[in-house]
Amino acid sequence: MDITRERLIQERKNWRKEHPHGFIAKPCKDPKTGSSDLYEWDCLIPGKKGSDWEGGNFRLIIQFPEEYPNKPPKCVFKPVLFHPNIYPSGTVCLSILNEDEDWKPSISIAQILLGIQELLANPNPSSPAQADPYLMLTTKKKDYVQKVREQVRTIGKKF
Repeated sequence: MDITRERLIQERKNWRKEHPHGFIAKPCKDPKTGSSDLYEWDCLIPGKKGSDWEGGNFRLIIQFPEEYPNKPPKCVFKPVLFHPNIYPSGTVCLSILNEDEDWKPSISIAQILLGIQELLANPNPSSPAQADPYLMLTTKKKDYVQKVREQVRTIGKKF
């Protein structure tokens, strides 16, 4: 068995034993075979308590490359969120997901999801990935907060 598959099997076991409250992460089903696809996970990230995102649950797909854990996974919000650090494609811009910055093979799926939850609550204006949310956050913070709250109501799945 290859290193990537072994690591993903171990991550799944660890997640089942213990994971952050309110989070969901599980391998997607392969539409052809109906079996689990360890290389693509369907996740749900709850809005952090006390943040503008509180009350929402946001769907994220994690796509693991064949070189994982030596290379980081790609994390994509579906639907795309209005946030300064999320590209128009839905891909998350976060240093721990960048192999040229803070990615380490020891980072777990739980750590990735907690890091993304923290990023939602505390955007990084020095690393913008989307112009409109960045400009709104930095020049019209009240409007930005209003837009975030609207997303919580409209696309933040209720569970």
